[in-house]
Amino acid sequence: MEKLRRVLSGQDDEEQGLTSQVLDATSLSFSTRLKCFAICFVAGIFFSILGTGLLWLPNIKLFAVFYTLGNLSALASTCFLMGPLKQLKKMFETTRLFATIIMLLCLVFTLCAALWWHKKGLALLFCILQFLSMTWYSLSYIPYARDAVLKCCSSLLS
Repeated sequence: MEKLRRVLSGQDDEEQGLTSQVLDATSLSFSTRLKCFAICFVAGIFFSILGTGLLWLPNIKLFAVFYTLGNLSALASTCFLMGPLKQLKKMFETTRLFATIIMLLCLVFTLCAALWWHKKGLALLFCILQFLSMTWYSLSYIPYARDAVLKCCSSLLS
C-alpha cells in the first residue's frame, strides 16, 4: 500500500507507474491481482444478470449494453491473473483463434444491432451467439472440455 501511495503521489519516479503495473499484472502482489480479478468477475456477473433482467423491457438497448459489458468485464478479469499481454497471446493462440474472433465479433455486432441498426431480433441473436462463443472460448482453457462437449452433443443428436 505504501508503494502505491508513493507512486500515486509521484514521490517514487524510479518505481513503475500505476499504469505500467496494471499492464504488467505480475508486478502487482498476488492478493491485489486476486482482488482485482474478483471485482471484475463479480461486476461482470452483475452486469450480465442486470442485462438479462432488462431483456423484458421494450427497449433492448439496455439489455445489449449491460450483457455485453458483463461479458467484457468477466473477460477482462482474467487479465489481472495473468497480465493483459499474456492474456492476449493466449487468446490468439491457434487453438482458440477462431473462438476469440467469433466472440469479439459477437460482442461488437450485439452493440451495433442494438444501438445503431435498431434491430431487436438481431441484437438478441447476437447475444445468444455471444453466450455460445464465450462458452466455447472458455472451454478452450479446460483440457479436453471441447472434445467432451462435442461428444455429448453428437450423442444427443444421433
